Amino acid sequence: MMAAMDQSPFSLLSLEEELSCSICLCPFDCPVTIPCGHNFCQDCLLASWKDSYSCPQCRTHFPIKPELKKNTVLSTLVETFNLRTTKSEADLGTAEDSQAESQDVIRCDTCMEAEAAQTCLTCMASFCEEHLRPHRENPRFRVHQLSEPVGDLSERICPDHHKLMELFCSQHCRPICSLCLQQVHKGCSFMSPEEQRNLKESDLRGKLAILDEKITKNERVISHIGDMEDKLKDSATNRKKAVAAEYQQIRDMLAREESEALNAVDCELQSGQTKLKGLSKKFNENVVHMSKAKEDIHSLLSQSQTLAFLQASFNLPKAATFDPYTPQINLDSKKVKATQAFCADLKEHLTEMFKPPVEDRLLIRKPEFNNPPKQKRPPSSHSPGRPLIESLYQPVYMGSHPHPNAPQHQPGYNRDPHFMAGQKTSRPLIEPLYLPVHMGFQPGYNRDSDFMAAQKTKPQRTGPGSQHKAGPKEKSEKPKPLKAAKDNIGQKNEERSTENLLDLGGIIQPRSSTPPPYFNKPEMSDIPPSITSAEKRTELLKYGTVLTLDPKTAHKRIALSEGFTKASVSDEHTDYPDCPERFSVCSQVLARQSFSRGRHYWEVRLSCNNFIGVGLAYRSIDRKGPTSRLGRNDHSWCIEWFNVKLSAWHNSNETVLVNLNPERVGVLLDCDEGTATFYNVADRAYPFHTFVFPFAQAVCPAFWIFSSGSSISVCKLQA
Repeated sequence: MMAAMDQSPFSLLSLEEELSCSICLCPFDCPVTIPCGHNFCQDCLLASWKDSYSCPQCRTHFPIKPELKKNTVLSTLVETFNLRTTKSEADLGTAEDSQAESQDVIRCDTCMEAEAAQTCLTCMASFCEEHLRPHRENPRFRVHQLSEPVGDLSERICPDHHKLMELFCSQHCRPICSLCLQQVHKGCSFMSPEEQRNLKESDLRGKLAILDEKITKNERVISHIGDMEDKLKDSATNRKKAVAAEYQQIRDMLAREESEALNAVDCELQSGQTKLKGLSKKFNENVVHMSKAKEDIHSLLSQSQTLAFLQASFNLPKAATFDPYTPQINLDSKKVKATQAFCADLKEHLTEMFKPPVEDRLLIRKPEFNNPPKQKRPPSSHSPGRPLIESLYQPVYMGSHPHPNAPQHQPGYNRDPHFMAGQKTSRPLIEPLYLPVHMGFQPGYNRDSDFMAAQKTKPQRTGPGSQHKAGPKEKSEKPKPLKAAKDNIGQKNEERSTENLLDLGGIIQPRSSTPPPYFNKPEMSDIPPSITSAEKRTELLKYGTVLTLDPKTAHKRIALSEGFTKASVSDEHTDYPDCPERFSVCSQVLARQSFSRGRHYWEVRLSCNNFIGVGLAYRSIDRKGPTSRLGRNDHSWCIEWFNVKLSAWHNSNETVLVNLNPERVGVLLDCDEGTATFYNVADRAYPFHTFVFPFAQAVCPAFWIFSSGSSISVCKLQA
């Protein structure tokens, strides 16, 4: 085989494509083979493997990182190919250089040896100085036109008339001779080649001026970008200094508080030691006095004279009239205890503040940032002094139902007499705060499947064992059961189709007193830096798209109205004809429009913020299977409000978000970048989540509605 290669040095040139890496498009460098059979450069393949392991060519996914080994046969072929290519390029370059050198020298047409001095355009020949003498000395050759040596004389001869092409046809843009002007090009406008050259040079100079101007503008923009980069660096430096100064002030304040707390303990210690030293001195003096009294008694007992012994008198000292006591002195003064309790509470508060991502911490500290000023929404019971956990979940107790007068599906405390009466329980206060609010949910329920289980289970009444201690100002009352909302929990609602809430991939978990997993450690999405601030709605309306809902895909519980721009859900089925495109399990509907390139923006108005979803889906999404729910497959993406919880779903993976309760939701789909950003639309557009995914197919808007009476309306986009 190597012998054949040596005999035919260019035999491998036809295999250049097969010997090139499909990632870098260059000949293989240390080629390796993966299990699917494709070959890549080792560095290129490792660079493409970051989060997952799949073949860049056929997209075959590998659960674990495959073991890579060098393909020695392919490596030998690549080395031989590179060697032959280098050698052939060198040979071709040498031949071209020699040919160029020979073409650059114009020889005399008479002697064929000497270098030509001038070319006669009349004789159509080049001459050296020796053979040019007749043209210089003989008067007959004075009319001949001499020029600098010309190497392309044959190209200046008309192929039809064998005469010099001394004219240029402007109409046909080609050089012609005098006979061509009289025959084929009769009537055409013409000029001399020099005039045509001048015109072309003028046109090229104009283009050069345009290019120079464009280059100048681009260089000016590059300069501005450099200035902007410098300003960005300066801004970052100033921002870092400001942040560092703020944190330094926090450290200084904490240091002062720490110093004051330690000084309070030291003062308490000094005061206690002073008291102990005073008591110790007093008891030492008592011991001295009583020791002296003992000596006096011993001296009296040693008296031998009876009369003197009887006449002597003795009284015990005052110190012997009471028993000594150990003082109860400790560091449990009111100030020291308050200092220690505040320190522990501050630590716990900071720990809770640092748990969510930094983008959400300001919402915890100042909840008014969660609600834009011009946005109309129901009044919220979330106040700045109340922790975030109180604003996200209503207090619900075991076996109780929402009060009929309470706002449906709104976060915050339900401050009614029933709730105040339920304060006297023995359970920790944290438990009724994190329970989801809907038809007596119990802790430990597993989202959608738990909802189904709760529908079929009678709620347990609150017993005395499920009580917690009331506050200092609360009266001790027996907990009163809350009335069930008849409009929401009727027999008709229990019999309606509930396939939409089935999460077939989950398992109903046993009841427990621990918070749900999504409350303990919610998975928060990584929002790209480009959407961390609100955007002007007019900028998004540039990509505004008109949407209409597709009746062929609407579930029979969904009724379309207002020119196929509004979708409502009810318990009664609409008489739609059966077709393969229709959703038969989940109450969902797709839009007629689908997109595969460019940017597109639309807005929808929500009638409520519970059991409703807005998302995207491929046309190939399952319509009849159990995985047809938006976000529960790899063909759809969904932002979903479920039981006062906002989540982002894709491929059955849930990301819990901060519930914004928007009335209008905007969606910006960027097919070229592979992103879909969801906005809370008010006076401006406030982004709250972005999906990042490569588009394998065209995607179309999709909607999920479950609660009877709920609706989604496609908004008319107006600036």
